[in-house]
Amino acid sequence: MSLHALYDLPAPAKLNLFLHVIGRRADGYHLLQSIFTLINWQDTLHLERRDDGRIQRHDLGPALPAEDLCLRAARALQQASGCPLGVDISIDKQVPWGAGLGGGSSDAATVLLGLNRLWDLRWSRERLLSLGATLGADVPFFLGGHTAFVEGIGEILTPIDLPAGRWAVLKPAAALPTPKIFSSELLTRDTKPVKVAGLLAELQRQRETRQTTEKSEETFWGRNDLQAAAEALCPDVKQAARLLAERFGNSRMTGSGSAVFADAGGDDASETDAGTSPVATLLEGSWPEGWVGRMCRGLANHPLEDWVN
Repeated sequence: MSLHALYDLPAPAKLNLFLHVIGRRADGYHLLQSIFTLINWQDTLHLERRDDGRIQRHDLGPALPAEDLCLRAARALQQASGCPLGVDISIDKQVPWGAGLGGGSSDAATVLLGLNRLWDLRWSRERLLSLGATLGADVPFFLGGHTAFVEGIGEILTPIDLPAGRWAVLKPAAALPTPKIFSSELLTRDTKPVKVAGLLAELQRQRETRQTTEKSEETFWGRNDLQAAAEALCPDVKQAARLLAERFGNSRMTGSGSAVFADAGGDDASETDAGTSPVATLLEGSWPEGWVGRMCRGLANHPLEDWVN
């Protein structure tokens, strides 16, 4: 096997443009509807093949949990494929954890995509999706490679086309534990389900409205059903949402928080070709110590989408 290493593999973050909880299964998993879209705030991974079968992770930035999704993904793929090879995984962690940005799930998806090539497994996307669903609810989206209407517990993906856009993303210092959000008494689980066709028609109407309307909550359809519970647990989420709303006229929490985002206007990717830039340059004043923020460009497709069929 000639391929020894793969360097600089991107693992982009995601935003939930809305997130509705429409029910709960008998096994306790919540049924969701959401639109997931990628942004260019990302981690970078390096994979080096090992011939001894060992799987190890090396943190190039802040220390990650001992058993994170990257290691679980690599071991799951090794076991499912019967591959005798191993890997050294190095991670330059830039996407904050506990933010609702899907950083850990994205890292796991990039590991699966990278090892599929490094180990010459030639798995289909469908096989990787099935394996990814066993690792976490968000992993299938990152393997899908495209903006998507997401249903079920995260495993049902309908690719959709939306403008990539520009997004201001702000994360308070606190990291929110997802189980506490989903067990909150403030969380309703009875939002009326929507059909994707009707949703797309409504989104088109809103885009037409925005051509003549500035700074409006019409930017977003629906809501994030988890936001009230998150704000009760962490008032900084509400403060961050207020800061973005004051500057951009809209804001919403992504995932289970604590990060919030705003549509910063503009769909031309060239406006932010340089990548991410500090949100502070676009906000009046500053935020508390420990908060992080970026101006991000939306991504219509995952950078590694064409690595698998």
